[in-house]
This record gives sequence, structure tokens and C-alpha cells, in this order.
Amino acid sequence: MSYYLSGLMLCLQPMNLLLITGVAIVGIIFGAIPGLSATLGISLLLPVTFGLSSNTSFIVLLAMWIGGVSGTFISAVLIGIPGSSSSIATCFDGYPMTMKGEASKALAVGMTASFLGTVASVLIATVVAPVIADLALLLGPWEYFSLCFCAITLVAALSKGNIWKGLLSAGIGLFLGCVGLDPITGIRRFTFGIPNLNSGLSTVCQMLGMFALARIIVDYGKGEGKLPEVKKSELRGFGITIKDYIRSFPTIIRSFLIGLWVGFLPGMGSGISNMVAYGQAKASSKHPELFGTGYEEGIWASETANNASLGGAMIPMMALGIPGDGITAMLIAGLTIHGLQAGPLFLSQQPDLCYLMFACVLISAIITFVLEVVFKRWLPLILKVPYHFLYSVILTISFIGAFGVSNSEFNFIIMLGWCVLAVFLMMEGVSLSPLVLAFILSDDLETYFRRGVSYAHGSYLSFITRPVSLIFLLLAVFSVVWPYIGDYRKKKKSAAIAAAAAQQSDTEVHDD
Repeated sequence: MSYYLSGLMLCLQPMNLLLITGVAIVGIIFGAIPGLSATLGISLLLPVTFGLSSNTSFIVLLAMWIGGVSGTFISAVLIGIPGSSSSIATCFDGYPMTMKGEASKALAVGMTASFLGTVASVLIATVVAPVIADLALLLGPWEYFSLCFCAITLVAALSKGNIWKGLLSAGIGLFLGCVGLDPITGIRRFTFGIPNLNSGLSTVCQMLGMFALARIIVDYGKGEGKLPEVKKSELRGFGITIKDYIRSFPTIIRSFLIGLWVGFLPGMGSGISNMVAYGQAKASSKHPELFGTGYEEGIWASETANNASLGGAMIPMMALGIPGDGITAMLIAGLTIHGLQAGPLFLSQQPDLCYLMFACVLISAIITFVLEVVFKRWLPLILKVPYHFLYSVILTISFIGAFGVSNSEFNFIIMLGWCVLAVFLMMEGVSLSPLVLAFILSDDLETYFRRGVSYAHGSYLSFITRPVSLIFLLLAVFSVVWPYIGDYRKKKKSAAIAAAAAQQSDTEVHDD
């Protein structure tokens, strides 16, 4: 508790409070503008953290994260285009409310749901993460290997499109993670005699290339550089009352629990939680026909869930060293930059930084909510920022950041290589999430596997004879096999229905 209070006091220092406020504003802008995102904002900030202390670095990164995820609902409500995948479901009812002249209420519901989801989830994460970390200390390299393998496989299996494309993406990430020095023996691998590759492919260059440069190229190629004109509307007052809270309370609780659980699952994140929560809210509603017509319950469900997944994603990141989504993967990269490693020992060896991060998320959520309430009437102006200015700034920051990793122009080549790979994979419909997660975890996956084999004197049986390890491996296999079982059951059910319909038709003809 003392570490948490000291973290709160550190965040409340005037300079840090000013820093959180400024970065949260930038995060809201990045979240609100379609094509930009909190992911992009953090990837641009990662190189900047080289010259900052660990405390200041994560104050900046977390403020960007909270502001960016919260701000995505703005464009979803005002112009019907989600700022990122985390607010896709918000469009279904947010924009129709704007079209009906209820933009003020839609924005108020969005910002309130975001605030409640973030604050409640991070408070739960603060309590739960240390407990899970204590349990994780009882595990060995066999369980950690299986956990990492399960996380990568689960993300690959649940990624958009063909499951084999997801596995291919994860395989590419694992292969590229092998470049550099062997983590056990120190032997050079896949460096082709290039000294710059001895330390491996830079994670910072990966983030800049795949999430900054590639995003610009794809958006420009698709002609998505212009946004529709924002409709003028009155945005006075807060927009919602106590009765609205009471009426929507069951939806808020249900969506919060869904978001927390989905965020806890490795690699899932807010992009999935908002859709799941929206579908569940519609299925359990007494008036499902109102969803999609400008019904506030849809916004409560989507925005509560996608922000609740933030706290859920922090639990495996802090306690196990497993990123809950793409952004927490970047935060793990930020820890690596400062010579730190997320996981069970992180909470015991760096409790001051750990609880500072929890406190910073809480303070950032409060400041973001206040900013959105105060500047609600001016939020439509964010969507009028010219894209050609944004692209120029992002490109400049990307190249400066890549150079700053090791003061070498060689990083330009690495960053551009990641960019080309990302563009090619997106053109082929291959999800980038499995690649990013596999690349981040590749070193741990290999290290734990080889340690497990070494401790068992060359035997591989320990991976399946130890119960916890076996459970994770079975989950990995199940995640790959289940889609095919599901498809088979659907086909069998459809065939049975068709056969029953045909039999009934024959019976009717016979009776006639």
C-alpha cells in the first residue's frame, strides 16, 4: 500500500501532472482521428524514452495509452468512423444518436463509460496482479514455455482471417526473433556477418515501421486521407442524468466483466471486447430491436468493455510478462529499453515502478475524463486536423526515433524492412498481432524451452507430465482445433436441418 501511495504522490507532483495532462491531450487526438491510434502514439514515444528516467518514461507512455483508447469513441460518435478497432461497436449506436440530434448525450455516455471501465479495471488489476505473480513464482521453465506458447497460439488462432495465416504470422515473428546472439550460448545467428545485427532486430524500429510508416502507406494508398465534414450540433451541458446510470447499470456491470476477462486473455484486447460486449448487451436486452438505431445501451456496452480490457491486459503483463494486447507488448518493450523485465520478479524487485504504473493509469483516466468533459464542445475540431500535416510529423518523428535507438543509420534500413513486411502482410490479409506477440516473446520462449530440457537432462516429457504445463499445451492445441470442430458441427447441423426440411416436404407431397 505504501508503494501505491508513493506512486500516487509522484504522479501528483506538478511537473508530472502537467506531463500527464499534455500527453493525454495528444493521446485523445491520436485516438479520435481515424487511422491514428494509441498504438501509433506509443510507438512514436518509445524512442523518446531513451533519454528519460524509468518513472517519467512510463508516466508518458501510460498517459498516451489511456488518452488514446478513451479518445477513439469521439469520431465513432460524431462521424460514424471509429478512431480504432476498439470503438467499432460504438459506431452502431453513437452515430445514429448524433444524426438524431443527441450528440451531446452520446459523447457523455462514451466518456463516462470509458472512465468507469478504466478506473474500476485498474483498481482490480492493482489487487489481482501481485496475487498472480506470487503464484507464478511457483512455476518452472516448463510452465512458462507452455504459457508463452499458449499465448502465441491463442492469438494466432483467433486472429482475423484464415487460422493458418495467423500461425504463419506467428512463425515469421518467431523466426525474426532468432536474429542476433543465441540467448544461451551467445553464438551469432542469421546476422550474415553484419555487426549491427548482433543485438537482434530493434523492437523500437519494429513498432515504428509496422505501426507508423506502414499505417501511413496503407491509408494513403486506400485514399483514406480525408474525413467527411463533421455535422454542426449543440454540445451544451453534460448530457446524461442519474436515471440514465441506474437504467444502464446491468449493462455496465456485464460489459465491464466481459472487457476485464477479454483483456486478461493474451493478445485479445479492446478490439474484440467491445464487439463481444455489444453482442451480449443486445442478446440480453428487452429491446434488442433498438440496437443500431441510436440506443445508448450500445455505447455503454462498447465503451465500458473496451476500457475495462486495459486493466485486464495489465494483469498478465505485470504478473507474468505476457502482453495482454499489442499496446502492452509495447510497454514490455519499454521496460526492456530500461533494462527491466516484466514478470513475477518485477513486482517484487521493482515494486515502486510497478505501483507507479498502476497509479499513473488511475490519474491519467481521471485527467482524461476531466479534459473530455471540459472541452466537449470543441471535440469536433480535432477531426479537422489536415492529414498532410500529421503524416509529415509522423514520418519525421519515426526517422528521428529510429536513429536515436543506437545513433546508427542502419536502423533506417531495419525500420523500412519492417514497414515493407507489414504492408505485404496486410495486403495478403495476414494479421500483424501474432507476429508482434511472437517477436516479443521469442527470446523467452526459446530460453524457457532450452532450460526445461536442460533441467530434465535432455528429456521433453516434463512439458507434458507437469499438470500446469500440460493444461497450457492442451489449450494451445484446442485453440487451433476448435474452429474446425465448430465448422464441422455447423455443417452437420445445417445438413440435418436441410434433411428434415426435405423429409417434411416429401411428407406433404405424399399426403396431397
